[in-house]
Amino acid sequence: MSIVFVPKGQRGKAKITQETIQQLLDENDQLVRCITEYMQKGRAVECVQYQQILHRNIVYLATIADASPNTEPSIFSSKATSDEVSSTTTVNGPLDGS
Repeated sequence: MSIVFVPKGQRGKAKITQETIQQLLDENDQLVRCITEYMQKGRAVECVQYQQILHRNIVYLATIADASPNTEPSIFSSKATSDEVSSTTTVNGPLDGS
């Protein structure tokens, strides 16, 4: 069973840690692999339950991200050099949308 499933009485009381988020990401990876395998075998009906769990996990992760106090998105890794940043800005246009 997915670690996202929490009985209604306990919702909002769970502490979200990096470990929990990593478990969800690992679970999502496994779900995608299962879905792909079933699709390749022509067993689309079995995929539906895994797709529903994957959807629930992704929505849960998005909810965590939206509630995160770090609201400024970082599109560059902390290891990006100033040259990489300027070339990305040049290729994609200014970051402020103008």
